[in-house]
Amino acid sequence: MKHTILICGYGPGISHAVAHRFGKAGYPVALVARNAQRLSSAVEELAAEGIQAWAFPADLSDIEEVKRIIADVRAALGPIGILHWNAFLDIEGSLLSTLPSDLSKSFEIRVTSYIAAIQECLPDLKAHKGSVLTTSGIMALDDPKIDIFATGHAALAISVAAQHKTTSILIHTLAPYDIHVSEIIVNGFVNRTPGGAGKNNTIEPADIAEEFWKLYTTRRTHSIIFGSTIPASETVANE
Repeated sequence: MKHTILICGYGPGISHAVAHRFGKAGYPVALVARNAQRLSSAVEELAAEGIQAWAFPADLSDIEEVKRIIADVRAALGPIGILHWNAFLDIEGSLLSTLPSDLSKSFEIRVTSYIAAIQECLPDLKAHKGSVLTTSGIMALDDPKIDIFATGHAALAISVAAQHKTTSILIHTLAPYDIHVSEIIVNGFVNRTPGGAGKNNTIEPADIAEEFWKLYTTRRTHSIIFGSTIPASETVANE
């Protein structure tokens, strides 16, 4: 039996491609985002391609909403075997101009709610030796070239770095339960997203989704870098 993939932070780029890839393989797909109309359109688009998907509108910055939505998904679709965390606050600005409240919200979405979601999904993930898939970004890494690039994206950089550390710890925390944790650190702008609009050499979401599929099916590698906007090694951890 194929258990539900819960995609938190649905959008038209990576998460849509993940929904398509896993849905085509027969996994029930639960989509979570704030925008109910976007979710409804996504469900219709996926249905037209023969993919079963369900919409669950929620504000993932709210812990109680995270708990509620996971309970709703479980009640509607059964056990959650895969959690894909793709949620983030899309905000630009330097450390001198970013509002402290936006910094806090960015951290809450990328770390606090991420952990809360895993805690709520844990009984299912334990019972079915599930997987956690996380979308990360190159600004998570500590490198002078990356830090220069990140000066105009302070909230994103700080929160994704914290998420990367969280994922690294979760790899070891969840291993005793045979729950596989993996991330893709996206190094570049992604096609079909606002950040990729007007950019050259964008990364195709379907290519990232295929890498997530490989991480999920092989259950060996935990963290890879995908793309080449900023020079970096291709593999962060291969355990």
